[in-house]
Amino acid sequence: MFRQAKQSRVFEDVVSQIQEAILEEKFKAGDKLPSERNLREVFKVSRGTLREALRALEQKKLIYIKTGASGGAIICPIDTRPVSDSLDLLLRYQKVSLGELAEFREAVEGLLAAKAARRATKEDLKGLDILLESIKNHLHSGELRWNEIIKDDRAFHLSLARIAGNRVFESILYTVYENITRYFERFLPKDGLILERIYQDLCKIKKAIDAKDPNRTKTIVREHVRRFNRLMEAR
Repeated sequence: MFRQAKQSRVFEDVVSQIQEAILEEKFKAGDKLPSERNLREVFKVSRGTLREALRALEQKKLIYIKTGASGGAIICPIDTRPVSDSLDLLLRYQKVSLGELAEFREAVEGLLAAKAARRATKEDLKGLDILLESIKNHLHSGELRWNEIIKDDRAFHLSLARIAGNRVFESILYTVYENITRYFERFLPKDGLILERIYQDLCKIKKAIDAKDPNRTKTIVREHVRRFNRLMEAR
């Protein structure tokens, strides 16, 4: 599977070979890479070089290092983990404007919602209903459960991305939603009426998906994003 590392760029070649093997699914999530001793013998590298390469792969979230007698380098699931460190940093430090973020979300989330309306299974619909029921319960709790509802809202939008079935879009949207609460905290008033509006919009989206109406679903999602962007820009 692996070959001796190219001596002109040993570290990069080790990372590249292991990364390629993982992405080609020669290893499955939960599998262990061969032992350090085995990998050093195959790659013909020092312990320090190999460990540096493994640390780089861990930072990419392709593996995690488990310590102890049964430890080793364990393969992580390849799913919705962030694929763009630069995008993550831009959003984390709010270097993307509200207008840019809204424009992106209208285009991408509208497209994914339309695909979800075409592809949603009964099990997918059930999952969306569970999230809506959770939001409804939070709204009727008598308390302002802002964090809980925002978390369910995030899960709803990411569910649409998963149902749409494009892992590239899903991964990028995952990165956006990992950081979007920073924008909400800064620009969106913590108001119960806003939470009620979120719930109403999500119910409309779900109804359009139930009807298998991709155009209607896309329109509602875009209106939802546009509405909340106006609220944030007005603050």
